[in-house]
Amino acid sequence: MKIKRIAHLGVAVNSLDDALKLFTDGLPLEVTHTEEYQGMKIGFIPVGDSSIELLQDTSGSSAIRKFLDKNGEGIHHIAFEVDDINAAVEELKAKGIRLVDEKPRPGAHGMSIAFMHPKGTHGILMELCQPTNPGNH
Repeated sequence: MKIKRIAHLGVAVNSLDDALKLFTDGLPLEVTHTEEYQGMKIGFIPVGDSSIELLQDTSGSSAIRKFLDKNGEGIHHIAFEVDDINAAVEELKAKGIRLVDEKPRPGAHGMSIAFMHPKGTHGILMELCQPTNPGNH
């Protein structure tokens, strides 16, 4: 497996609009776009070769809602871009690393994604991702 970069940090927020104000008015950053995905509204903020992914629950029952209820706002996950997500998932399984996703699935922002379980990664929810369109990241 080749990890190319930290693709993004996922941050759970109660209000995407409030969080965007901090990053765009308080810091010299800009949001490139927002999208709705699986009961969440997500804002993407590039920072160098990586980005911050702000995640707001819109359904009342998304994984982000559960995280916010348990932990409050904060870093939800770290995502690593890999060169071949299918091979990466198989390699992790062969090494006995516990996975949330046994096979990659479609994710936000045109990515194929798979999560590792935090019980097998020292409490850190880690995501592997690979752009489904190479020009998209």
